[in-house]
Amino acid sequence: MDLKNKMAIVTGSSRGIGLATVEMLLDNGVKVAGWSRSKTEVNHPNFKYIKVDISDVKSVENGHKETVSHFGNDIHILINNAGLGYSALFEDIKIEEWQQMFDTNVNGIFYTTRLVLPQMKKIQEGHIINISSIAGNTGVETLSGYCATKFAVRGISQALYKEVRNDGVKVTCIYPGSVQTNFFDDMNNVTVNENMMKPEDIASTILHCLTSSQNYHHVDIEVRPLHVKK
Repeated sequence: MDLKNKMAIVTGSSRGIGLATVEMLLDNGVKVAGWSRSKTEVNHPNFKYIKVDISDVKSVENGHKETVSHFGNDIHILINNAGLGYSALFEDIKIEEWQQMFDTNVNGIFYTTRLVLPQMKKIQEGHIINISSIAGNTGVETLSGYCATKFAVRGISQALYKEVRNDGVKVTCIYPGSVQTNFFDDMNNVTVNENMMKPEDIASTILHCLTSSQNYHHVDIEVRPLHVKK
């Protein structure tokens, strides 16, 4: 895809992978709507911050309306990045935490993607990138709830790409290993360290996927740090 003057939505845009992706897209001539609950501190003529809680269908619908009103109806790129996780033994997971993970990590992708797909199919061009996790490929102890949501993201992605590939729309799922983000702030057993990947690394992978030729489709991409903390 030629990115110049294309339009993108990035969820979870205020920090981490989302913020790095916003900045990367803007550097490549893309008009970007950043969706997140907290303000995205980006000052650029092609950027608009829109307060959206992707776990709330009405908030997503209002965010989509505001995006279309500002940038127009042709949304070419959707980066489903927003997500969260809680660490606990299976029997200790709080009901509200379980529900929040599914509302954000799974339902949020459904609420957002269903709004942009019809126009992507109409113009026969679009790319949806879902950020899953290594935990979407393999079970991780004390992360069963998070794993369940990220396995769901994998299933959604693999089914959806087969539905829309003949409409000129790509669906890519990326499975990062540990990244230096705020994800680990509330996890006592994991500390962010220099051996983790950087958000900019994941953004570079997203850019590579977006700029590939139209008949070249990345379906699943797993990325990990080369060295692990000892």
